Parts: sequence; structure tokens; C-alpha cells
Amino acid sequence: MTTFCMIKVLCQAIRNENRYAKRFFGTLLTQTPQMGVFSPFWMVVPDPRKSTVFGLTQPFCTAEKSHTDPKRKAFGSVGRRIPYRILHVINQDGESLGNMHRAEALKLTDQHDLKLVLLRENAEPPVYRLMTGQQIHEEQLKRAENKKASPKPGMVQKELSFSSAIAKNDLETKTKQIAQWIEKKYHVKLTIRQAKDSNTDMFMLFDQILETVSEKATYLSKPKVTREGVSTCILRHMSDKELKAYQKMEKQKNSTVKNDENEDLKSSELHQ
Repeated sequence: MTTFCMIKVLCQAIRNENRYAKRFFGTLLTQTPQMGVFSPFWMVVPDPRKSTVFGLTQPFCTAEKSHTDPKRKAFGSVGRRIPYRILHVINQDGESLGNMHRAEALKLTDQHDLKLVLLRENAEPPVYRLMTGQQIHEEQLKRAENKKASPKPGMVQKELSFSSAIAKNDLETKTKQIAQWIEKKYHVKLTIRQAKDSNTDMFMLFDQILETVSEKATYLSKPKVTREGVSTCILRHMSDKELKAYQKMEKQKNSTVKNDENEDLKSSELHQ
């Protein structure tokens, strides 16, 4: 009787163990794997509170990172890599050609020896422009200049605007204000409007202003014409390295001038 009871208890224990094992492994196999990847490898995970437990290893995957951290596309030709079927195309003169299939747009690039540049990807449909290599190069230079001229986060930029016919006293006042801002390491944007019936060279006027603060300032953005009759530039404080180079140059210049004066003096004494 004792033996029969022991066998019965043992059989019941085996049936319970098999039932629990089926439930455990059935749950693991029916769960949706993370990131769409199922790993066939098993590993033993020790748990001091329980007996040995089996778990699935998680494979290394970078698919999510590639979507959450996209790289910014540089301005330039997209070649033949166009992921959209329908495009809105603008020609090299800035005129709209309407919507067309990408095959038709690529045909235009081949026929006219042009390049296709993405302008607005978020538009519906995306906007592309046909451009020459020279146009792309000029636009890249323009964007680089604008990026350089735009104030960095935390940088203070002051602005002054005046006419090319500004009076001498007013110009001196503005120049002193510029010097104070440069001393505080602000960026200073200057805008000069060409006065009516004025023949003043605005670029020379910019250089004249810079000359008064040349011991500390230099051009961040060189003088340029923004529209008819209006020119701008941006001044900034020189870096320590630039200041040392400027001081060295001034020292050499003064030394050269002094030597020339001494030579002239000796020459005049000899003639006497």
C-alpha cells in the first residue's frame, strides 16, 4: 500500500511539472518578439530566490536608431536617387514645370545636362529644381556665408543702419558705439543705404569704419549688396590668435616705416 501511494504521488508530480513547463514555454513562444527579431539562442539566468529559469537573449539591433537620428542632407545634386514617384519640378530659371513622374524629370536632366536638387521634401509632392553645376556652387557658397553670418546661440548681435550721406559728427558717434559693442564681443551688423544724388562708395565707408576699430575688430561677413542701394556687413571681435597676428604685423610695419625714415634722414645729411 505504501509503495502504491508513493508511485501515485510521483506520477502526479510528473504530470504537474509537464503542465507547468508547457504553459511557460508556450507563453514565451507566442509572445511578439521586440523589434521584429526572434533569437533561437537560450541562456540560463540565475535567480537566487527561485530554481533555474530559462529566458531568451535579445540580439543587438540598430534599426531604431537609424530612424530616430536622421542625418541632415547637404544642398546639392541628388543624382538619380529619388524615392518619390511624382515630383513638383522647377526649372533652372525658377519657373514651375508642374508635377511630373521622376522618370520624366531625370529625362530632362539628361537632355539639358542639368542636375536635380531637392528643395522642399515635406511638400506634397516634394519640390525639386533643375540647376546647373555653377548654380549649385553659388547657392552652396551663399548658404555657407549666411550660416557664418547668423549669430550663434547666446551671441548678442547689435544693428546699426544709416545713410551714405551721414554727417561726419554722426559717423564718429556711431563709430564709438560700434567700438563699445566690439569691446563687449558683440557682433555688429551695419546697413548702409545709398543716399539720393550721393556718390559715396559704401564699401569704402565700411572699410573706413573698420579702420577706426581695427585693433579689435574684423569682418565676420564682408560687405555685400543685399538689394539695390543697400549694402551690409557684420563686424566681430578678433580672437586672441588674430590679435597677436595683427599686433605682430603692426609692429613690423612700424619698424619698416622707422627704418625708411632713418634712411631718408641719413640720405639728406649726406647731401648737405
